[in-house]
Amino acid sequence: MIENYQLRYFLAIVETGSFTKAAKRVFVTQPTLSAGIKKLEGDLGSKLFDRTSKRVFLTESGTRFVPHAKSILYQLNLAEADIKTTGKPHLLRLGVLMTVPTTIIQSILTAFNREVSGLVTELFEGTEQEIQNRLDEGKIDIAITIIKPTSKQDKISLYKEGYSIAIAEHHPLSQKDTAHPVDFAGEATIVRSRCEILSETSRFFTDHNVRPRLVFNTAQDERALAMVAAGVGFTTMPDHYEMGGVKRLKMVGYDFQREIGLLRTSYQLSKERSSLLDQFINFTKSHLPEITYIS
Repeated sequence: MIENYQLRYFLAIVETGSFTKAAKRVFVTQPTLSAGIKKLEGDLGSKLFDRTSKRVFLTESGTRFVPHAKSILYQLNLAEADIKTTGKPHLLRLGVLMTVPTTIIQSILTAFNREVSGLVTELFEGTEQEIQNRLDEGKIDIAITIIKPTSKQDKISLYKEGYSIAIAEHHPLSQKDTAHPVDFAGEATIVRSRCEILSETSRFFTDHNVRPRLVFNTAQDERALAMVAAGVGFTTMPDHYEMGGVKRLKMVGYDFQREIGLLRTSYQLSKERSSLLDQFINFTKSHLPEITYIS
């Protein structure tokens, strides 16, 4: 008999691509996770993963099992959410892309908490793929994240923005309005490890024969920006990131953009929860006057 924990172990490996990382994700030891997967494979009568010294690959059976595992977990998560909301209709299960500035999320939730009496917000912060997985599994109902044409859920666009250089105001290059890639040859750089265009940015500098000097690598965008203000190095960030002591300037040829919006679960919810999502969507669109919305 397949158990809930086995499905969580399985999808954690699929999501992280690693038994070690998956074990950390689900808060168990690696031997415990491996034993759970072995039992799952025994119950299914088929091997789900091929492992090498560096990577884990899904077998054909494993690939076919992914949507079934997500569907089963979705039903379990939906049942859990329905029980939680009995007598508590104002539960907002919200996913937040970790590279959306904290000030934007704070602005939305501060005002929405005043708008809805008794609101309980369950937050999940993650990468674009992690958020998509949780929508598929029914762990969150709506997310503020990157919007793409391939997104399966209902899409509500909020704004588009580009990426640009963030550099200390006291740095000589901050006197420019526009920079060139060659300006950053040998300059100290801060890498935002969760940036969606990290690979593209690396290729951009390489294509221009520019190799900035790495001095700091962090998954925390606010900390990266603070270190920029401190003069530790420069970084590239979405345009909505601002902080005192930091100058934002465009770089010639660095024309990447992203679209931020809301992804709403495509699964049917109770009337009360669906109404709350409608209210949150309308409120969010009207509460960010500093952002140019897409018509």
